[in-house]
Amino acid sequence: MRKAQGSWEKRILKSLNSMCTELSIPLARKRPVGEQKELLNKWNEMGTDEPVLDLSLFRPVYAPKDFLEVLINLRNPNYENGDSHSFRTHLGLIQVPLKVKDIPELKEFFVELGLTAGQLGVDDSTQVPPELFENEHVRIGQKVLSEQDSAAAQQYIRQGSPTALRAELWALILNISSQPEDILYYEQLKTNVIQHDLLVDSLIYKDVKLTASNDDYYFVFEDYLYQVLLCFSRDTSVLGHFAYSSASPPKSYIRGKLGLEEYAVFYPPNGVIPFHGFSMYVAPLCFLYHEPSKLYQIFREMYVRFFFRLHSISSHPSGIVSLCLLFETLLQTYLPQLFYHLREIGAQPLRISFKWMVRAFSGYLATDQLLLLWDRILGYNSLEILAVLAAAVFAFRAVNLMEVTSLAAAEAVLADLSTLKVMPLLQIFLFATVT
Repeated sequence: MRKAQGSWEKRILKSLNSMCTELSIPLARKRPVGEQKELLNKWNEMGTDEPVLDLSLFRPVYAPKDFLEVLINLRNPNYENGDSHSFRTHLGLIQVPLKVKDIPELKEFFVELGLTAGQLGVDDSTQVPPELFENEHVRIGQKVLSEQDSAAAQQYIRQGSPTALRAELWALILNISSQPEDILYYEQLKTNVIQHDLLVDSLIYKDVKLTASNDDYYFVFEDYLYQVLLCFSRDTSVLGHFAYSSASPPKSYIRGKLGLEEYAVFYPPNGVIPFHGFSMYVAPLCFLYHEPSKLYQIFREMYVRFFFRLHSISSHPSGIVSLCLLFETLLQTYLPQLFYHLREIGAQPLRISFKWMVRAFSGYLATDQLLLLWDRILGYNSLEILAVLAAAVFAFRAVNLMEVTSLAAAEAVLADLSTLKVMPLLQIFLFATVT
């Protein structure tokens, strides 16, 4: 796994360096004083101004589909062809034998999502009238907040967060409290952005323009996205997450000192090269937090706890490889006819669902539904629910999918997820239709 991650990182760096060479643009440069003043003046309206460089010259370093090809080619060298007959019956694209949960284990893990428990995001709970449950749930939520109990908040949010309390509950779970020193730290990052121009800044501009700016929900937050992502790229505290990640931060060398470790610096300073769709990790949070330094802290914590796992190769249960395998295993085991049909027509389900999982469904679901999904990611401290939801979407559209005869037709059936209700889909898939 680490070897694969290492060679993937080399490919990313090669792509970045070749862009650097082709465009004759340095990885980093100090901005002239005039440019610094101009950027400072338009800091809150960066979306209205075109960057200095022509963005059409830049291409995303990689897109999720490039990453998927790498995962498809992963193999375990300890396996002989004849070994592990049970895993050889796995007919999906992921060929790494990791341990993933089956439905009984998922039911036990996600027990609070059961049909008898009240849920926010389900309109017609049979046991309790929705408005009664909601009123009581809000009351308990206010009590949890008043006691500032992070563990209680995490347990509470498994049944969904009331809209009015979500921002505070997430901050409590993530242990974020806006202290004066946090605001000062954010201002220092902002100063770094204003003083130095990085090549990754253009990648960030390009990504926001390609994704969030074209999204009906998120285009209004364009300025926030630039502010948060530009500051994020300068934040060396993010390097701390590499201690528990299979990835390692890219290094750059001061000109003329290539290979001399004492002249090596991490590039970008946070060690994270943004890819196509990266800004969609931030966009939904803009609905909850309107103060830039608080928004920034929440995003940084969400990234170092969860999102980094969606674009690095590891065997962690919440890592993208395990999520892909869990998704394929659920489909193959519990919807075998659908799985085989799609496979036979050259429409492997993972080719469709991968982009949803890499982005944690951001930009695919309606925002209210996405926030209900992310409630559960925080509540269970796990990304496994992404794979379960992806399988549930296929189950929900199974009748239509059984009639398609090509990958393009299957993609068309699943092109629009914006009308889906997340919680009923998850409940039906886990607790109602599958035994």
